[in-house]
Amino acid sequence: MLSLLVLFLSALGAATLLPLQSEAVLVGLLLREPGDWLILLLVATLGNVLGSLINWLLGRAVERLRDRRWFPFSPGLLQRAQRRYQRWGQWSLLLSWLPVIGDPLTLVAGIMREPLWRFLLLVTLAKAGRYLVLVLITLGGLQAN
Repeated sequence: MLSLLVLFLSALGAATLLPLQSEAVLVGLLLREPGDWLILLLVATLGNVLGSLINWLLGRAVERLRDRRWFPFSPGLLQRAQRRYQRWGQWSLLLSWLPVIGDPLTLVAGIMREPLWRFLLLVTLAKAGRYLVLVLITLGGLQAN
């Protein structure tokens, strides 16, 4: 149970502003307990989606927070993400799994007032897809040995 909590928290933190690597935790747990792949996939996805939801909520409040010293995104990075989001719209959320640009995209979705239901649907597809590929690669590697 502790390992699931660690996975959840690392996935949640990795989707926010913390420099965490949930993929390493997931692979480590898969190597230890490959039969638990489905629950591990679900826990990692849930944590990562909730972390993205935190970004979306911050985006909704960004106008009040933007000038704070602790605000995690530079004005330039935020402007680039807004331009991408304006160009590609909601579909850019399918890239929310990517390092570097994924977290700003989820923040910008909040700034741009993306409806919550659509945000959650697209981000869940993206995050679950990334973790599923990682699970399949890891389990495939175990079977090859």
